[in-house]
Amino acid sequence: MASLTLKNIPEDLVEQLRRSAAEARRSLNSEILYRLDASVRSRRLDPEELLDRARAVRRTVSHPVTEEDLRRARSQGRP
Repeated sequence: MASLTLKNIPEDLVEQLRRSAAEARRSLNSEILYRLDASVRSRRLDPEELLDRARAVRRTVSHPVTEEDLRRARSQGRP
């Protein structure tokens, strides 16, 4: 595996990474690798694809929520 050296990392960033690593029970190195991997491998969402998926889910719902349903829920104290 390759090695990489980083320079001039702001101390507050290092502290945030250390805290995050401790919370996740990872080493600092593992936390950095985890975050780099998640960042590099994440893909940008295509708005049309997202809308198509939402429409497909909406078609499977037997009782869609209407504006009246929302008004009634709010008037009953539901957020």
